[in-house]
Amino acid sequence: MNTPQRRPIVGIPADRKDFGGLPFHAVGEKYLLAVHRAAHCAPLLIPSLGEAIDCPQLLTHLDGILLTGSRSNIEPHRYAGAGSEPGTVHDPHRDATTLALIPEALAAGVPILAICRGFQEMNVALGGTLHQKVHEQAGRYDHREDGARPVAERYEPVHEVTLSRCGVLARLAVTATVKVNSLHAQGVDRLAPGLEVEAVAPDGLVEAFTVRGARAFALAVQWHPEWRVLENPFYAATFRAFGDACRQRAMTRHGQGRLAAVAAGEAPAANEGC
Repeated sequence: MNTPQRRPIVGIPADRKDFGGLPFHAVGEKYLLAVHRAAHCAPLLIPSLGEAIDCPQLLTHLDGILLTGSRSNIEPHRYAGAGSEPGTVHDPHRDATTLALIPEALAAGVPILAICRGFQEMNVALGGTLHQKVHEQAGRYDHREDGARPVAERYEPVHEVTLSRCGVLARLAVTATVKVNSLHAQGVDRLAPGLEVEAVAPDGLVEAFTVRGARAFALAVQWHPEWRVLENPFYAATFRAFGDACRQRAMTRHGQGRLAAVAAGEAPAANEGC
């Protein structure tokens, strides 16, 4: 009798939200389902308790980290930015958790996939800065969604990104450009040292990056590949690549050696000349 294969465990830091005057720790279901259905891993929520989290100990139990999007913005003092306008939604508990967790995960060789707010967290955690309102920057597009439209329409692809030749995303897409959704007001101002650009929007805004010399998969994207992930081959390939890295980590963590190379035909083809 075959024993079912154990799914790698992907930790997902939660947002801290107020419901009825009480704090709750929550993660959007679309992220959980993408980890389960597309990455074929087991999602595990990480409470945003800041310094109460022992990051090195936590990471010994995890095979990957997914940093999700959120309605909240990173507090600008985290990157020496100007004060926020009144009414800006922040989540200092998540900031304290993720900004400490990211460098520890990279040092430990834990795969990371970062999305939207997570993309911005990666940049800030490693020393970069953000524009709080990209649409107010000269020459930049308005990358925000139309909140009056139905949810499904807000997540439709709206602009192309140009992928860096020979980058991780170019190998996954096997094309020079892809069309992605756009639901963000903040964006990269100064890219952190050690980050490699993976994709740019038509207005030149950095939309994806990897961590140079990372011990494991470390990819951040500004768009939302978790949305109806199985209906979009590029989004699905992104989660599948993350899942493969998590499986490699799981086998190493359980003392089974490194994962064998992905079967022929399953791995993304290398770009010609790379």
